Amino acid sequence: MAALPQNTAPNSDAASTVRVASRLNRFCLCPQQELKVEAAFPRVAAAPLYIPQAAFAAMRDTIAAIHRIAALPGWQAQALAEAPASAAFNPGHPGVLYGYDFHLGAERPQLIEINSNAGGALISTALLAAQNSCCRELHGVIPAQEAETAEQAILDSFLREWRLVRNDAPLRRIAIVDENPQQQYLFPEFLRFVELFAHAGIEAVICDPRELQAADTGLAVNGAPIDLIYNRLTDFYLEAPHLTALHEAYRAGRVVLTPHPRSHALYADKRHLARLSDATLLASLGAQAQDITQITAHVPPTRRVTPAMAEELWRHRRRLFFKPVAAYGSHGAYEGAKLTRTVFEKLLHEDYVAQEMVAPSLRHAVVENEVVELKADVRCYVYDGAIQLIAARLYRGQTTNFRTPGGGFATVCVTAG
Repeated sequence: MAALPQNTAPNSDAASTVRVASRLNRFCLCPQQELKVEAAFPRVAAAPLYIPQAAFAAMRDTIAAIHRIAALPGWQAQALAEAPASAAFNPGHPGVLYGYDFHLGAERPQLIEINSNAGGALISTALLAAQNSCCRELHGVIPAQEAETAEQAILDSFLREWRLVRNDAPLRRIAIVDENPQQQYLFPEFLRFVELFAHAGIEAVICDPRELQAADTGLAVNGAPIDLIYNRLTDFYLEAPHLTALHEAYRAGRVVLTPHPRSHALYADKRHLARLSDATLLASLGAQAQDITQITAHVPPTRRVTPAMAEELWRHRRRLFFKPVAAYGSHGAYEGAKLTRTVFEKLLHEDYVAQEMVAPSLRHAVVENEVVELKADVRCYVYDGAIQLIAARLYRGQTTNFRTPGGGFATVCVTAG
């Protein structure tokens, strides 16, 4: 577990820390440190993001409450009933690097989605390492974590995944698997994972799933056996034909796969946003009153999109954000105010949820000698219900993106008051 800010429960100074963070985001225009890395390194934002201590506490407590909810038998029964058969298999380990994405522009942080194979963690730690010294010069402001501590927490989560299944057997080789990995935007992060594992004495290879070969012991790449697969695929349930060898080895227990189909089904299915914002449903599943209060205060109202809801959804569309259940990375998402009737009618017959719009926080930064206003979301990287790392993404436009000048990955600093 990474060393995160302590004594962060909301208190009488909460309003003061909110004001400090707001002022810094508006008037502190110092740039982030430049990273001395390969030219293909993903876009880095023009400035760090400041968040109040109370916001950190609220995110931490909301994530912990959701983790408890997801362990309830009733929750799991509902989630798995709507998921493909591959999610029914319980491999006995939780899965690494969940991403909980929040907007902080409202009165309190609001969870906009959960991802089961969140990217960008080691990009963010590289940036954090460059940023730490700058942030310490500001009175009352601390980086959310030390870079080395966060990376150790991430490494430890992979080691724990392995031990939960293989006990004391040595972990020798990891495959980082994605479609056409060299063409992926976050390929530089894959290289950083290779380095992270190498420092722990573990060999790692980066490969396309088509390079995985069935072997007597499980799976191999170029004849070398693979012990654990770090899964970066967005076919969350391993349904494509070319994933058959991987799927069969996983189901047979011949390889440790993390994250896995069950982790996506229990946490990252966007239909869960409707469940999490429904206090009555949560109570019927046996959730504790304290957890229900915590979650419903920090998950915006969300509804399933159905033809029966057409009139109401269209009438209120300007305050709704429409998200496809099975997509990722903002693909297929629509701001309701910009929906045409034709597109809206199409969504009614697809698998979508409609979430109340939540304002992102704002960050002013200097881009090409001009002060610009950027939106921000905050991503908490989580393992087994605990935050390992906090990062942000700055952007302009309808959804989070890495095309905006001045936008990209950003360090998060907590205003300590």
